[in-house]
Amino acid sequence: MNIGLAIKTIRTDKLLTQTSLSKITAISQTSLSQIEKGVKRPSQKNFTKICKALDVPETVVYFYGIEESDVPEKKKREYSIVYPVMQQMVKKLMLD
Repeated sequence: MNIGLAIKTIRTDKLLTQTSLSKITAISQTSLSQIEKGVKRPSQKNFTKICKALDVPETVVYFYGIEESDVPEKKKREYSIVYPVMQQMVKKLMLD
């Protein structure tokens, strides 16, 4: 699970810079950078602030955070088929 990359992906899809997200959330740009790089995980309070600022439910961030290594070996084939389709659907519903 890569929450930081998920946050970065959503942030960039919404054409926000780290600086602008920092101002909206009152979380330092340095902290956001560390979160996006996976150096540290956001506290629940900060995670909630980030999701509100990005205007997405927390579950969407968790969905985007799923990595192939999180999927059991026997389910990887299904994952490789279903995940890209679901990702496009979520993007259309939540991010566009």
